[in-house]
Amino acid sequence: MRIIMMQLYLFVDERTKTQIPSIKKILNCYQEDYPHQLHVIDTEKEKYVKSAFTNRLPILDIGSFRVIKPANETDIQFALHETQQKIFIAQEKQDKLTLDSFTNLPVSTKSDRFSAWFSKHYMLLFNLLVLLYVGLPILAPVLMKYKMPRAANVIYKIYSPLCHQLAYRSFFLFGEQLFYPRELAGIEGVSTYEEISGYDSEDLLMARNFLGNEIAGYKTALCQRDLAIYLAILSFGLLFSLTGNKIKPIPWYVWILFGILPIGIDGFSQLISQLGMALFSWFPVRESTPLLRFISGSMFGLFTAWYGYPYIEESIAETRLSIAIKNAIINQTKGDN
Repeated sequence: MRIIMMQLYLFVDERTKTQIPSIKKILNCYQEDYPHQLHVIDTEKEKYVKSAFTNRLPILDIGSFRVIKPANETDIQFALHETQQKIFIAQEKQDKLTLDSFTNLPVSTKSDRFSAWFSKHYMLLFNLLVLLYVGLPILAPVLMKYKMPRAANVIYKIYSPLCHQLAYRSFFLFGEQLFYPRELAGIEGVSTYEEISGYDSEDLLMARNFLGNEIAGYKTALCQRDLAIYLAILSFGLLFSLTGNKIKPIPWYVWILFGILPIGIDGFSQLISQLGMALFSWFPVRESTPLLRFISGSMFGLFTAWYGYPYIEESIAETRLSIAIKNAIINQTKGDN
């Protein structure tokens, strides 16, 4: 009957190579009870693995267990015993995937190659997606300006379910002003939406459908606040990429304080003031300004990205390390039986 041997991997560098004989001596004591084959992986040849394992070497991988600086026989025996039990269970269940992962040397797969590529380039993809998402709404008024309304209308329709597109809360390009607020906003020295459109601002359908004209310019397909959110996310994403994804995450309470509260206060206070409900009759009616919408939206986008992207990087880094370890094993165990 073929003896099934578990595969063990000992990671060392130049400084810790001297500990190999003592670790082998410990393992040899358990060879009869826990048949295994040891592979020594030199991290000097794998810079990313060495960097990730800094000050932790030597490291002994036994199945799903990672023994740091394996000098304690009890820890090694425990890992060997538990791995052998998992092998027995996998044999009983005919779980070939689990059995192979513990008893065969790894092989490179298409999934591994894609994961390796994605782990290195995911921020490029994220930034391109955000750029596309925020770029198309800005392209829409450009298309209107250059007499391509059919193409522009496709963009407006695509973004219609994603944003209210109210003209008095949107930016306008190629016109006399960058924005045309409602009279309710009380901004002096600018033409209002009512003046340039001729419509009542209470007519939400007309405010959504009003795209602009040659005098007023043409509105973006995302409102001021949404545009600010995604421009801020894109800006932080580019900065995050330029720093090599090394910016640390902010605490959750900083995200809430500077990201969520400003946009919540500005948006919610505007909403309840215009509901017309007796319950909120004491609250003064207000319409936020383009500046407040842009600032609160930018803060939400910036602090949300600052909170989220570093945590995504931490998760991706684990995948990146797992693949690097697997590749190091594959590269250095060629020809091993």
